[in-house]
Amino acid sequence: MSLARKIATNTGSQLIGKTLSTILGLIAVFIMTRALGPEKFGWYATAAGFLQFIGLFSDFGFTLITTHLLSEAGADKEKILYTSFTWRLTTSFLFNGLAALIIFLFPYPVEVKLAVVIMSLSFFLIGLNQVFVALYQSRLQSYIHMIGEVLGRIVLVLGVGLASFYNAGFYYMVGAITFASLIFTAYLWIKSGGIKLQLDRATSRQLFHAMWPTALAVIFNSFYLQGDRVILPLFVDQSTVGLYAAAYRVLDIITQLAALAMGIMLPLLTYAWSKGDKKEFASRAQTSLDLLSLILLPMTLASIALATPLITFVGGQEFASAGPILRALSFAVFGIVFGMTFGHIALSINRQRQALWIYFSDAILSVVAYFIFIPRYGVWGAIGVTIFSELVAGIALAILAIYYSKFHPRLFTFTKILLASLIMSVVLYLLRSYSVVLLIPLGVIIYGLLVILLKIVSKDTIKDILKPTPEKIA
Repeated sequence: MSLARKIATNTGSQLIGKTLSTILGLIAVFIMTRALGPEKFGWYATAAGFLQFIGLFSDFGFTLITTHLLSEAGADKEKILYTSFTWRLTTSFLFNGLAALIIFLFPYPVEVKLAVVIMSLSFFLIGLNQVFVALYQSRLQSYIHMIGEVLGRIVLVLGVGLASFYNAGFYYMVGAITFASLIFTAYLWIKSGGIKLQLDRATSRQLFHAMWPTALAVIFNSFYLQGDRVILPLFVDQSTVGLYAAAYRVLDIITQLAALAMGIMLPLLTYAWSKGDKKEFASRAQTSLDLLSLILLPMTLASIALATPLITFVGGQEFASAGPILRALSFAVFGIVFGMTFGHIALSINRQRQALWIYFSDAILSVVAYFIFIPRYGVWGAIGVTIFSELVAGIALAILAIYYSKFHPRLFTFTKILLASLIMSVVLYLLRSYSVVLLIPLGVIIYGLLVILLKIVSKDTIKDILKPTPEKIA
């Protein structure tokens, strides 16, 4: 297979795999919410939120840095891979092991504590998967990771489906989640050809020297991105946590799509900047902003318009009161658009160290605000701080990226996308009494026609993003 074809296959596999994975994940949530109800889903959400916070805190940027080191010319790939895997195994085991112990110090229900113990294995395995992701990205074999992820999601859907069908209970449900992660990791391990445990001193120094700015950014991110998942259950009942978590699942899907889109654009930005072509870089940066807006704005405004019908479709009638929560949380996406775009631009121009103060200050402000507003206003306090933290990060990263790159974004296309999204969302809102199954395809058709009529995107732009290019090959 030619290198150009490998690039195309790699990009296509990520798009297809992430789409299938997202659909299967929605099916799993569909089953779990109906089987567990708000309170028990709140148990799961509290346990998962606690472990997600620990997992993000201990992420340290292993995927990004390992991929970078493996891709360098003349790199000793075995030493880098084995050393990275050994360090990730150590840190993941340490932090998830501590999580299974520390959870007993929190005033959560006993069901939540036992769920953390069970699912800590799942999050330990997710930590190991980061190194495999880096390996397959460096080999232009992302399809292996995508197959593994989809396989894991199929096992997840079957597992929670069987637990629901036989009314097996809450612990069997979280056990199915852990088993799905085990299958995912086992597949990646087998396909890798085997990985040895090795700690090379020189490689370790290289790894940590490259990692520390990203690690600090990730640690700060964990507080303002996941802090509400840990703090909210301390002050509200588990049913409320379940409603909040169900609404957040929709927001998580939107965020994942944003990360995927910017993952495609990052090599284009980095290559243009590295060769000093400011005009091409500005074009790529503008495309990044337009692409994220094109994907996220219609989804956001559709979520606002159909919040209650959408959450009822996903979670059942018991979750109908989560509709206003989803509607409010959706406004955080406007901050995500700018945060994702300009955060990756900052990374592409090697200004991640300068961005640390943004993540640090946002983390401090968010944690303080969570402890002030959640005890007073409950779930609405958490929502308000979440929107605030995303907007602050997005605006600050935009200022930083524009200052150092001298890229000045044009908002004409953004405005047209916003207009198309608003028109589509108004139509959906007026027809909200109809089934979501009919309204979602209708929204896609209306938005697609408006994109064509307003000449928002051309075929050449789409081809430019997806086709194999010298910068992607580099």
